[in-house]
Amino acid sequence: MKHETVRTSAFAMPLTNPAFPPGPYRFVDREYFIIQYRTDPEALRRIVPEPLVIIEPVVNYEFIRMPDSTGFGDYTESGQVVPVSFQGQAGSFVHQMFLNDHPPIAGGRELWGFPKKLAQPKLAVEIDTLVGTLNYGSVRIATGTMGYKHRALDAAAEAKKLAAANFLLKVIPHVDGTARICELVRYHCEDITVKGAWTGPAALDLCSHALAPVAELPVLQVLSAKHVVADLTLGLGTVVHDYLSPGAPERRRASDSEILIAG
Repeated sequence: MKHETVRTSAFAMPLTNPAFPPGPYRFVDREYFIIQYRTDPEALRRIVPEPLVIIEPVVNYEFIRMPDSTGFGDYTESGQVVPVSFQGQAGSFVHQMFLNDHPPIAGGRELWGFPKKLAQPKLAVEIDTLVGTLNYGSVRIATGTMGYKHRALDAAAEAKKLAAANFLLKVIPHVDGTARICELVRYHCEDITVKGAWTGPAALDLCSHALAPVAELPVLQVLSAKHVVADLTLGLGTVVHDYLSPGAPERRRASDSEILIAG
């Protein structure tokens, strides 16, 4: 293969058979179950990177069912999102996500910087209850429940919320183990049609796990919950802050002993 062919055809790995196709990425009947809860503000400060600003000590725990998505197929996702602001713009910082499908794991990490890991989330209706669960291997680490469609929400208001800015910390390592890319990325969902939105009484349980630490943002009080079904397009991102730019604070690589001590 010629040098020019490599340069012009490179999109993702493997070069001749990428793990995911180019976008746009359209989602049909994307189903959200979001439980908002109050958490420990000190725990939030430890995980939200500057220059993002925490609005209040609140977390959105999400279960998302995606039965029809361009290039990614049929899969489910679960994780934590934190309301923040950036230069006065309100949005959400995606802290960690767990899903059961390789193409969106690879594409999400490589394109946008989504913090995705492989796990087994589920979202389903069980008689009168909307139930979201997350297993990491055989271990249950999250269970969310809500009364099914108790009260309708305003679809236009929910569409506006889905269109708000989202922020990601994209980290791609160099071959020597240092950071080659370390950027704050902003993206939006686009062409949104909300087909239905509901709320009801809800509960959320999070369990400790060494490699899926959702419980490090503990549930102090469940504030609200909603169930939203929508069609939308996942827009590509823009870099809003480069942590490795010349003006950024100098970063040095920690020694092995420092890593062990920190651990």
